[in-house]
Amino acid sequence: MQSPWPEAGTPLDQVATPMPVIDEDRLAANIARAQAYIDQHGKAFRPHIKTHKIVAVAKAQQEAGAVGINCQKISEATVFADAGFTDILITYNILGAAKLARLRALHERVPHLSVVADSAVTVDGLAGAFDAARPLTVLVECDTGGKRCGVQTPEAAAQLAERIAAAPALNFGGILTYPAPGGAEAVEAFITGTMALLAARGIDCPVRSSGGSPDLYKAHLVPSATEHRAGTYVYNDRSMVRAGECSRDDLAMHVLATVVSRPAEGRAVLDAGSKALTSDLLGFSDFGEIEGFEGARIVSLSEEHAVVDIAACRDTFPPVGGLVKIVPNHTCVVSNLFDRMVFHRDGIVTRVEDVAARGTVW
Repeated sequence: MQSPWPEAGTPLDQVATPMPVIDEDRLAANIARAQAYIDQHGKAFRPHIKTHKIVAVAKAQQEAGAVGINCQKISEATVFADAGFTDILITYNILGAAKLARLRALHERVPHLSVVADSAVTVDGLAGAFDAARPLTVLVECDTGGKRCGVQTPEAAAQLAERIAAAPALNFGGILTYPAPGGAEAVEAFITGTMALLAARGIDCPVRSSGGSPDLYKAHLVPSATEHRAGTYVYNDRSMVRAGECSRDDLAMHVLATVVSRPAEGRAVLDAGSKALTSDLLGFSDFGEIEGFEGARIVSLSEEHAVVDIAACRDTFPPVGGLVKIVPNHTCVVSNLFDRMVFHRDGIVTRVEDVAARGTVW
């Protein structure tokens, strides 16, 4: 059976669709730009690999100067440990005997493994699963306005840090936050407040980790942070353009799709449905932007179909059989929908990479 995956040298218009395609030059430029900015401001950079889940891309980020990588789940971290990554931070509360056993096994073979906690329950579970012979590093997760996980006040952060520091099986590594966009002032106040409380208790706080791609190029506005984490910047997407963090020339990922029907006046259908495009709207009213046809709107997704309102560009929109390039609202989710990614330069395929950590969500 002929492989559906294209060989190097194949023109993009011969690639089976729907397919995410990654522009090599834009990818490299995004990695270099972010690392140079973080280096300029004297911080450590820790890319979040959930955006791409590809070993080769993470290696490129590391070679550019990243101190390590950020994963979201144990299974994701395991894939990258298997690939030889030695400094991994898992930014998720890990609970339950099964997951703690898997975390301990991972800790045995990763020289620098860190996790987060935002409750005594999580800390006590970690303390009971590890031992003083090889303690686990734990950071306190803080809610500085993102309103997801995290302790709510510097006082609560200091108290939880004390609990970690008192556990022989754990090392207190510092504090971490995933703030709301535009939240630099709140982050700085939370970090400095927590550091003062920790200093009064005689507890060092070596890592102060902030994050987020929407505020990546505002990381200097949090001078007390020692580290920044970001993921989406590596590809960029429609939401990053809206946030002003990149231009359209920085969009490294597109989803290549075929027009499979023009069944009625003002309507077209693409072969990229919810199994190829994320249904994560991120505040948009439609499901992605079709490059070169900005008047077209992807108004609905079913599993295998994207319905497009082309009333504003019906005379110029491609006919049945034509190809379009979609800018996804959110690249990270798209990565988890495909087994492989096609990379290209100037419209010619350069390589195909396995999405090695696809589906690693437990």
